[in-house]
Amino acid sequence: MAVFQFNLIFSALVYSVIFLKISVGVDTLFPNQTIVIGQTLISQSQIFELGFFSGNRYLGIWYKSTPGVVIWVANRENLITNTREVFLAMAENGTLATASGGRISFTELSKPASNPVLQLLDDGNMVIADENRKSPSQGSFIWQSFDCPSDTWLPGMKMVYDIDFGKHKYITSWRNSNDPSPRDFNWRIENEGLPELVIRRGKMKLFRSGMWNGLYFSGSPPTTNPIFKPKLVFKQERLISISEIFNSSKLVRFTLETSGILRRYTMNARRKKWNPVYENPLDPCEEYGQCGPNGMCRIDKAVRCECFKGFAPKFQKDWDHQDWSSGCTRIKQLNCENGDGFLEVRGVKHPDMLQYSLNTSMSLKECKDECLRNCSCVAYANPYITNGGSGCLTWFGELVDTREQPGADSMQNMYIRLLESEIHSSIHLVEKEKKRPIE
Repeated sequence: MAVFQFNLIFSALVYSVIFLKISVGVDTLFPNQTIVIGQTLISQSQIFELGFFSGNRYLGIWYKSTPGVVIWVANRENLITNTREVFLAMAENGTLATASGGRISFTELSKPASNPVLQLLDDGNMVIADENRKSPSQGSFIWQSFDCPSDTWLPGMKMVYDIDFGKHKYITSWRNSNDPSPRDFNWRIENEGLPELVIRRGKMKLFRSGMWNGLYFSGSPPTTNPIFKPKLVFKQERLISISEIFNSSKLVRFTLETSGILRRYTMNARRKKWNPVYENPLDPCEEYGQCGPNGMCRIDKAVRCECFKGFAPKFQKDWDHQDWSSGCTRIKQLNCENGDGFLEVRGVKHPDMLQYSLNTSMSLKECKDECLRNCSCVAYANPYITNGGSGCLTWFGELVDTREQPGADSMQNMYIRLLESEIHSSIHLVEKEKKRPIE
């Protein structure tokens, strides 16, 4: 699905309007005015600045106090090649255009405006609105840069995944520190069964937040940090959008780095310096599939990967060299007819929903019975920790990307199918046993 992009369409049209240059430092651009090289728009509270950068090849927005931190780029995939005569202008109908060497590019607006105005807001959003509206809001903007994010997620900006309206807005990293064109790292909402926030490189998962458990994402237990208070909007148990309220006294941002790491920054205004607060993946156990199928990651252990009870390393020699990617396989086959039970594994980030069944109304007892009746079911859990635990999530096939979750709620547990004889044995998780899996 295409990302919401700043739609630059090049044309050979002759632009017949006589443009008027504006002074430096204002936050607004009116029809028939221009910004040329060396001029900028500056938001009212002097937080953000809009202009040309990187040898005048790109149009972007950056923090005025730290100009090296660019938070949005208009022409990420259409750099300006002729930088001698570059300007930004808006026509009387609200069309936004950048021109260089006689070529004109413009945006397509959602609706016409009788008296359009372009403005750089204090939250970093560049908007086109109708000046006739006394109190323009996000819903009344004809166009806004927040609808086409680059590599930075700001308070006031929404990350969206609404399949009903075909909307999917997410963050993509720069190609490198000098090239803002999109790389294949992206951070997005996904609703495969239960909502998650996921970092991918192309189609490959690198990190997932853990599934929404009714209160928070299960791989990211809530904190008391007052700086980050996200607002989530759900529709029929799907996460439609996530945003954060803008507070001009606390400048913060999420940036998806060129390495694929997502970092949260806060601004030290006195020193005009950005301080990293945390990042995802935070530790090796947050790297997707760190311990392979049927393995669990425990960050507090010297050897962080272990096999679930009843499983052993698929390739022991690889594990001896701390290469856990092949994961684990069962030591003994299950006996579906009359010999299986379930082992409780407490305080975990649940495995990825690769092959699963979800029922949001079943109790834990009903879920156990449902899994036991299906010989292909390998594990079950309450997906929600609210109301003492509710719903039924069952897994089929391999259990991938499970970790012991520090600070997990007491209801955040899972139940793995094993032979009854294995459940009551003394070994819990396989660490160094030389047991060989069945062929």
